[in-house]
Amino acid sequence: MDSLHILIVEANPHLRSLLGWHLQQVGYFIHLSASIKQAQAAYQQHQPDLVIVDSELPDGLGQELCRWLQRQKHPLILMLSAQTTEADVVSGLKAGADDYVGKPFGMQEFLARIAALSRRSRLSLPTQVSFGALRIDLIQRRVHYHNELVDLTPQEFSLLYVLVQAEGLALSRVELLQRAWPESIDNPRTVDTHILSLRKKIEQDPQQPQLIQTVRNVGYRLNLGYLMDANPSYRSDSSQTSPPSNRFLADGTTTSQMPMSRAQSG
Repeated sequence: MDSLHILIVEANPHLRSLLGWHLQQVGYFIHLSASIKQAQAAYQQHQPDLVIVDSELPDGLGQELCRWLQRQKHPLILMLSAQTTEADVVSGLKAGADDYVGKPFGMQEFLARIAALSRRSRLSLPTQVSFGALRIDLIQRRVHYHNELVDLTPQEFSLLYVLVQAEGLALSRVELLQRAWPESIDNPRTVDTHILSLRKKIEQDPQQPQLIQTVRNVGYRLNLGYLMDANPSYRSDSSQTSPPSNRFLADGTTTSQMPMSRAQSG
């Protein structure tokens, strides 16, 4: 089965990015929005399976969004709120939320609740993603290339996984930085350093890279033809299905609308 697509609608930018990062690390496909208007546009574009809704948004209450979602294809809804009285919880559940989590909350509890909702929807997460000779273990966060274990740092693992999820599309340095490390404030040129390190560990000849290619005036891409003999397709070893590519979009925008323009180059 396909991995869960989750839309996070949270007014606090730090919490929004933090939740997105943690969910992405365990294999979910993430979309971010900061308001009801952005969430409605993102929902119509991506049709997520689960929506995480902040109870207080800049343009209205989370309950309003829950009721709107009820009129759509009724995704699972998890509401987050600093209001935790019995009346508040009942109000959120009556508005359409399937679960209600009070702020502040522990990340392990949050992830466990998401997993429980995932089981309820009978959608499963892939534990491994294979792309030709490249195999990524999402649980152990290990990478094998041509059946050899590649010793990657956490930053390198995240960067490689983002390239794999892009399915051959070229991503700018800014896009790679935001998708791999949403909370990072590093200069986008930091990506170059990690790409160089990845090439040294994976490429047969790092000076003439065949797998991770530089795209002039854009950024970097994964060479699918080199991996798959021109047959680019995902395969999840745990489910034998093809999970959709991830589009980690900030605030419900499309890639072309994001400030990280692919026209940026190095």
